[in-house]
Amino acid sequence: MKKIITLAIASIVLVTASQAQSLKGLIKKATDVAKSGTASGLTTDEVGKGLKEALTIGVKKGAEQLSSVDGFLGNAAVKILLPPEAQQVEKKLRALGFNKQVDDAIVSMNRAAEDAAKSAAPIFVNAITSMSITDAFGILKGSDTAATVYLKTKTTAPLTAAFTPVIDSSLSKVGASQLWSALFAQYNKIPFIKKVNPDLKGYVTDRALAGMFYQVAQEEAKIRKNPAAQTTDLLKKVFGTK
Repeated sequence: MKKIITLAIASIVLVTASQAQSLKGLIKKATDVAKSGTASGLTTDEVGKGLKEALTIGVKKGAEQLSSVDGFLGNAAVKILLPPEAQQVEKKLRALGFNKQVDDAIVSMNRAAEDAAKSAAPIFVNAITSMSITDAFGILKGSDTAATVYLKTKTTAPLTAAFTPVIDSSLSKVGASQLWSALFAQYNKIPFIKKVNPDLKGYVTDRALAGMFYQVAQEEAKIRKNPAAQTTDLLKKVFGTK
């Protein structure tokens, strides 16, 4: 299951290079602020707030993408499939003509994850607003996945708590959990086979979280490669060319 050098704002409105601050320039600003308390008229507080604002926009966009219809199902990178240990069972079921049932099970898992993803944004935003200036500068100067790692550390527990009941409810509506438990409880009795986790809710929650952090990492990568999309006065001041 699967650091904002600068979460400058991911792909919301791209601006030209002449209109935006490069990452290298932003790092220099942050270094200047760290040394002297100001840089090009910026204060440490403004840089910290700018980073938080940029990160908030990025994670909201990522959560919105995954919570939309086909946000999981239509994205090959995060689509939830049957676990590897169940794939032999899947092949046998399909060979026996149960393609629709297997396909319906996969759709139900992904729809459940999409439903749960709707609760992700406020949890991410809470983690970001609670971030200290030290945390913000640590992310700014950290490795390529500093923001993702930070959010994973701060939000895995509350995301799990929020996702689990939603996923459980979604799966129960279509009878997926009951079918899964009955099927694999019997399958797991067969000797000398790799056992399948009978807890479908736990499996889908786990995969949904993995997909969510994958998407956060994708937004972070975009931000690192692209200049800031200066959509607010603060971001224009923090990330704009001086």
